[in-house]
Amino acid sequence: MPTALHRMINQQAAALEHVAGLDLAERAAVLAAARRVVVTGTGTSQHAAELGAAMLERAGLDARWVPAVQWSRWSAGHRPGDVLLVITHTAETAFAVRARAAAQEAGVPVVSVTGTGRSWPEAIGTVAPEESETYTVSYTSALGVLARLAHLAGAPEGSADDLRRTAEQVRAVCAEPGVGHIAVPARSLAVIGCGPWGVTAREGALKIREGARILAEGFDSDRFLHGSAVPYTAADGLVVLEPAADPDGLTAALADAARREGIATATLEAPGGDPLPPLLAQIPMTVRLQLLADRYAALRGQDPDEAIVGAWADSALWRMGTPGR
Repeated sequence: MPTALHRMINQQAAALEHVAGLDLAERAAVLAAARRVVVTGTGTSQHAAELGAAMLERAGLDARWVPAVQWSRWSAGHRPGDVLLVITHTAETAFAVRARAAAQEAGVPVVSVTGTGRSWPEAIGTVAPEESETYTVSYTSALGVLARLAHLAGAPEGSADDLRRTAEQVRAVCAEPGVGHIAVPARSLAVIGCGPWGVTAREGALKIREGARILAEGFDSDRFLHGSAVPYTAADGLVVLEPAADPDGLTAALADAARREGIATATLEAPGGDPLPPLLAQIPMTVRLQLLADRYAALRGQDPDEAIVGAWADSALWRMGTPGR
């Protein structure tokens, strides 16, 4: 029987097409008027914040991504002219809620990206609640919203048509994932890529950890070189994302070095024919890594739909940081 994770993965193309049709002009105008846009989230939503800030920079905005806990507890706080862009699928993530509450108390404009049916009046609703604890469609839909906002604020890419092209590539990936050659590692898996592919490497590794309970970690290629590669051996695996996109050739060189160390190394590249801009290209690449997580979960007999169990599922842990606590 297909998992809820598998069903959610296969809903992503339609969800992106839905996002392509949303009217986001009013929210984009709020962002465009800001002196600085602070983009924040937690976990998977933090990865969306990273790519979202890069998209907004393409519009000429001063956009900074900050983890929600960092922004809430350790940053210098808001400046005059700030707008806070909060990403949280549930609208319940502790430090995202705290960041939003602090901004509203200070009179800072807030734009938020959540799932549908949440109670935040300023929110852009993307999709219904995820059915699997390994989140997928909410992430790629949030990226679609961020791309649209950036385009409406002046970025050259991220139009509704661009998002429809992206949806078609996601549909093609779901039909032919191209991950069947990537063996389950004996010990752990590293995923690496340059620039925005480094963010996708971390998001993909998180899905593999959650969904398949495999020790996986994602790295920007340069960070992998500077010490992180040291413990990897022939007991591990390496997945290399879009090495041809690396202007310095470092990603491909690291793959060669890994092979010389006896590490099983696989490469994932976008299909030719209709290349997407680099930031939008992260969406179909992310879907391939989600499908790898689903495949690994099946091979290992794991349930990707119930990822958080045992002491880690203690609700008190997840409430820490919520305003009023």
